[in-house]
Parts: sequence; C-alpha cells; structure tokens
Amino acid sequence: MTGSANITYYTSPKPATTWPHQVGVLPRQADYFQDRASVQHLQQAVVQGGTTAPCHVLAGMGGVGKTQLAAYHARQMWAGNTIDLLVWISAGTRAAVISAYAQAAGEILGADPTKPEDAARVFLAWLEPKSRREQVRWLVVLDDVVEPADLRGLWPPTSPLGRTLLTTRRRDAALIGSGQRLVPVGLFTSREATGYLSTALASHGRLETPTDLAALAADLDHLPLALSQAAAYILDAALDCASYRTLLNGRGQVLPELLPDPGGLPDDQPVSVPAAWSLSIDRADQLAVGMARPMLQLTAALHANGIPAAVLLSPPALAYITENRDCAAGQAQAHTVTSQDALRALRTLHRLSLVDHVPGNDHEAVRVHQLIQRVTREALSFQQRNRLVRAVADALTDTWPDIERDTALSRALRANTDALTGHSEDTLYQLDGVHSVLFRKGDSLGGAGHYTAAIEHFQHMTHMARHHLGPDHPDTFRTRNTLARGRGVAGDPAGAVAAFTDLLADQQRTLSPDHPDIYDTRYGLAYWLGANGDEAYALTAFGELLADQERTLGPDHPETLATRDGLDYWRATTMSATDAITIFAELLADQERVLGRDHPDTLRNRHNLAIWKGKAGDASGAAAALSELLADRERVLGVDHPGTLHTRHCIAYWGGMAGDVVGAVTAFTQLLANQEHSLGPDHPLSLVTRLDLAFSRGEAGDAVGAVTALVKLLADRERVLGRDHLDTRITRRCLAYWQAMSGDAAGSTITLTGLLASQERALHSDHPDVLHTRRCLSYSHEAGDSAETASALAELLTRDHPHPLRPPYDLHNW
Repeated sequence: MTGSANITYYTSPKPATTWPHQVGVLPRQADYFQDRASVQHLQQAVVQGGTTAPCHVLAGMGGVGKTQLAAYHARQMWAGNTIDLLVWISAGTRAAVISAYAQAAGEILGADPTKPEDAARVFLAWLEPKSRREQVRWLVVLDDVVEPADLRGLWPPTSPLGRTLLTTRRRDAALIGSGQRLVPVGLFTSREATGYLSTALASHGRLETPTDLAALAADLDHLPLALSQAAAYILDAALDCASYRTLLNGRGQVLPELLPDPGGLPDDQPVSVPAAWSLSIDRADQLAVGMARPMLQLTAALHANGIPAAVLLSPPALAYITENRDCAAGQAQAHTVTSQDALRALRTLHRLSLVDHVPGNDHEAVRVHQLIQRVTREALSFQQRNRLVRAVADALTDTWPDIERDTALSRALRANTDALTGHSEDTLYQLDGVHSVLFRKGDSLGGAGHYTAAIEHFQHMTHMARHHLGPDHPDTFRTRNTLARGRGVAGDPAGAVAAFTDLLADQQRTLSPDHPDIYDTRYGLAYWLGANGDEAYALTAFGELLADQERTLGPDHPETLATRDGLDYWRATTMSATDAITIFAELLADQERVLGRDHPDTLRNRHNLAIWKGKAGDASGAAAALSELLADRERVLGVDHPGTLHTRHCIAYWGGMAGDVVGAVTAFTQLLANQEHSLGPDHPLSLVTRLDLAFSRGEAGDAVGAVTALVKLLADRERVLGRDHLDTRITRRCLAYWQAMSGDAAGSTITLTGLLASQERALHSDHPDVLHTRRCLSYSHEAGDSAETASALAELLTRDHPHPLRPPYDLHNW
C-alpha cells in the first residue's frame, strides 16, 4: 500500500452505479433491540462532530452491543436518505479491510479484484473530496477492529461528504486522533436491561414480575449479550427467572452450563459470553508479555466496582504475577515483576476494555465486569483458584494500614474483602488458621464505629472457625476474644463479661497459664468487669494480671504497659482527681520512653491525663492539653480518625465547661458536620456530639431548641442502639432535664416514666440510677404540673445522682 506508482482506476469499462449503493452485509437487527441511551449518545456525537470529527469510534468491552448500535445507526442513515453509499466491513484483520475496500472498488469503479491492495487504494482515493465529480455521500463502517495497526494507511479520508464509524474493544490513543471522536459504549441501564428481558420473555408468553426481572438483570450486570443468551436459555429450559437465578448463583455450576450451546445462540451471535473475551485476553497477554492474564485473575477475585491500585501493585500481587506469568505469550524472559510491569499489564487490560482503569482514583482505580470475573475464576483449577485467593488475601492485608488514616481506603478494602469472601470464603479457613485479612476487616469495622456489623462479622468468623478448625484452635479463641470485646464496646458490658469468662475457661483447658492469649483474655475480662460496675473485681483482676506479666514479660513490655493503663483507669475511679493525674503522668513517662511519643497507647494516655485535669477542676487546662494533643493525633492518625475526632469533641466539651458555651456550640456544630461526613450520622461519636451540642445550646439559653434536638436524637439512638442502651438512657435523662428547664414539667414526667421502664429492664431494682429516677418521679407526681415543679425537677435531676448529667464521653477502643 506504499509507493508512488500511478493509480489505474479501471481495468474494464466502469459499471453504471445506481445510488444508493451498499457494499457488504449488515448484521441483522437483534430481536427486541433496545432504543437505548447509547443510540442518542451516538446521534448527538455525530451532530456535534459535524465535519470536524467525521469519524466516530464506538469502544467498549465485548458484549455491550457495539455492532448492533453501529448497524442501527447505519440503517437509520440509509432509511433517512442521508447517504448514497454504505460500506459495511467486518474489520477483524487488515486483510479483511483490504478485501472489503477492493470489493467496493470493483462494484463502484470496476477495479481489478485480482489485485486487492491496488483496488483498495483506488477506492480510498475515490473517497477523497474532489470538485469535479458527482457528490456521493458515504458511510464506511469498520466493525470490530482488533488491532489499530491494521488500519495503517487504510483510514477513510476526511471529507465533508463522508462519515466513518468504527467499533472496537480497543481504547488505544492511536484510534483517537484528529478528526476521530470516541463514543464509549457501556452496559444497559437497569431500566433498559429489565425492559429487554421483559420483552424477550413476554414474546414467548412468559410473564415475570418486575422484581425478578430486575434481580436477574443485576445478576448479569446488565450486559446485553448475557441478557440475550440468558433469556434464550430460560425459554429453552422452561425455567422462570427465580429458578434460573438459583442456578446462576448456586455453587457447582459454571457459566457455560447456564447459557445456550453454540448451535442455539440467539440473534446470529457467533460466540457465547465466556468465549466473547477469550481472544481479547490472549491478545492482552501477548501485549503485556504474559502478565495480563494473572493481573486479570487478581482483579477477578476482588470488588467489581472499585479495586484500590495499591492492592494490585502490592508485593504479594507482584509475586503472584511473577509466579503465574506466561513468558511464552509475550516471548520474554522470566524476571521478577515490578510495579511498573504490573501497571503496564493493567493498562493493557484497559486498552482492550477488559477492565476500566482510572489512575487518578486511587481507592477505586480498577473496575471489571462481574461476568468477566466469573469466567476468569472458572477457568482456574481448584489448586490455582486457592493460590489466587490466598495471594489476593495477602495483597489486601499488605495494603491495609496499621493506622487507618484514610476512611475511603478503609471502606474500599472492606468492600474488596467482602467480594473475596463472597466467592471463596472457605479457602480463607485453612488448616494453618484463619487468614488475617478477615481479622483486619472486622477490626476495621469496629474501629470505624460500625459495631453491629463488626459483631456480626466476628460471630460468623467464630462459627466458620469452629467448623473448619475446631473449637480449641487458637484462631477460634481469637475470634471469640474479639467478639467478646465488641459486645462490650457496643454497650453490653455484662455480655462481654460472660463471653470472656467462658472463653477463659476454655483456654485454660488447652493453654498454659502464661500463654499470651490467656493474658489477652484476662485483660478483657478485667476491663469489662469494671465497665459493668464491678470496679473492685476489675482492680483485683488487673493487679493479678500485671504481676504475672511483669514476671514473664518484664515491666517495659508493651502488653505490660497496656495492663498498667487498664489498672490505672480503674484505680483512678477510687481516688481523688489529683492522685489520678499523678498515676497517669507516671505511666505516660514510661510509655514515652518505651513506646515513643507517637504510639497510639501514648496518645490515648495523654488524652486520659487531660480529661483528669478537667475532672480536677481545671477545665481550661484540660482544653489546652487536648488542643496540644490534637495536633499530634491529626499528624499520626489523620483528621478523620475516631481518636482525633474524639479529641476535638473533648476540646469543645471542656471549653464549654470552662465557660465558653457559645464557642462550644460553634465547635460542636463544625465537628458534627465533619463526623457525619467521614463516619456517618449513626456513628457513636456523631450521636454523642449531637447530645453535647443540644446540651450546649440549652446552656447558651435555648432550652426549647435543646429539647427539639434531644427528641430527634432519642429516636435515632433507639433505632441505632436500642431503647435500653446506656447512651439511650443518658439521652432520656438529658431530655427530661431540658424539658424541665423549659418549664414543661408534664413532658419531663412522661420522659422520666419511659426512663424508669428502661432502667428496670436493664438494671436491677435497687440500682442507684433506678432509685434516683423513682425519687424524681415521686416528686413530680406529688407536686403537679407547674413552673415551680419544673424548676425543682430540673434541680433534682442533677442532684444526688451517682453520675453527672452529662459526663465527658469515654470512647472505648475497639
């Protein structure tokens, strides 16, 4: 196709061409073709492109309907009498394009068909705009271009009379140049997919509910090719959507078994869904020297709608690609795959529309269709799949930061762990134990304040560990330990005590008394004994544990220091605030010496020390110390970490206690907006900030506003925590107080009645809280509904109670 030889247009007299004229055969329009949004997108692109962009490239993954869309557009132009010549080319190879051009040259210009390259050159030259010839409007469709290089020297020319439409799975820059506009073709929308299934099945007398149709469409991820083949299978097998979905989502059947055999594919489709991508995967592996296939396997085990790039570029992922690389595919020598190599493989998969890679979106950098994932996984043997799952779990664990500063990354890692367990959970419970990624996911949930979800996660882990590993396996004990701690953090200290007690008994049967897991359980039992009101037992248990750890681990071991922290926490409740400050200061000195100033335990103790300054009467000093701590927590933990946000909360609290009530309202308002954005409106920290914000508004003179806010908060805490949770009871007591302060004695009495019922369900009848509420109600009933009663009731609510009306919030660490 190169050279400067003269062009000969005719080897025989030019035939008389009748216009309009078509060269090539358009694929027949699919049954139940959807006039989808992509049709309008293409039409708009053509109109907007005008003569400056006469070529449009329809790019998308295999099976999205690019060919059908191009054929529909061509038929519309033909029917609308907007073109005189339509050339349809199946452009899978360069030879096919040349042959089609030669055919067009022969039919229109009488070119010699025995010299296809010369004839193709003649045809392209004829398409060039010329002033001295008949004005022929043309459209050339190059369908399914596999290699951009195949079109070198074969692109139709730019002409005011012509348009070029190209379909391809490739997204190479070479396809998007001057005069060429990309038109991405994606999946059906949910409505389009449901509409297609409804029409296809109804045409055979099969009526399905919209719910079942939408669910099946979602299972197939709205891929047009999969929808059409699934509909055909349902009709052939006389199934309904629900039955087909059971097969599709069940274990033991692979996708090809749930689609028509090759002889029964609808709409003249040449291949089934799994085969639609095989050639693209092979080509990607060639381009990426054997690394594309193992990279695709990694993405197939993760979250379809967002994989962090760091996971796919982590050392375990690189090791997997290195071990599973097919060097013969790229004719390259084996070497250890680097992150740049892996990125090259990822970009190659993107170029061939097997994945979507958005480099700027680090936490959701890669997306892949769930059917590509399924087909990729199903192509692996049992042993290969197990190796893949373990590699992906290792990659997630390696990527997970010890301190979760980035909440968006944490959410993405949890979602990807869910995706992994969704299809291969059993592999993560091998004879050597439970994979650490499952613990990381649960701890991440708990650390983010999603206590209910964390508890459910560890309950399931405990069940699975018992089933796969046995009741006495160390990892079974470990899941039970975390589950017990979670119950306490979620507001059930009695449940935590019971769980730790049972666990300790089981561990003592199988482990030595000085085993680290025994120490860990004893710590949890001691802590939650104190939280459950048994401070004396907690002090004794912590004291005994500390003695054992100092004997076996030494006084400076991090676990020993952690036990000292727990012991001091409960010792402080039995002594003056001044003495409490002394013991926390001594511990802080040892923590800074052994652990360092930035260690999370050191930062937490600095927080406790500041709180005790406030309890000692130095509210301003507490706020100043917390402000100094805040800078360090933001630097070490990040601005959105729960510990950092808790410090901001306490700064506002003690600032208000120091007399700056207006400043407290402002600080709590700003903090609440940040918490609801980063943690969510139902996070415990968000809810407690709403309590203190309402209280601060009341102290600033807006008692009615405080009541309004507390009524809403009470409803949310009942929904999130339950009606008898400690924080819910605190909210009721605060509401009763501000109702009384606003002069509403009757409303306060009603709230106290509800509080008493809750306390009697949660506590014993002689509990100090119960007795105090009864006294308040007795006075209210005797005094009647009056302003004087309301004022006296407000005073009574804050007097002689075992706990302050609004204690500083104590954030239990997960």
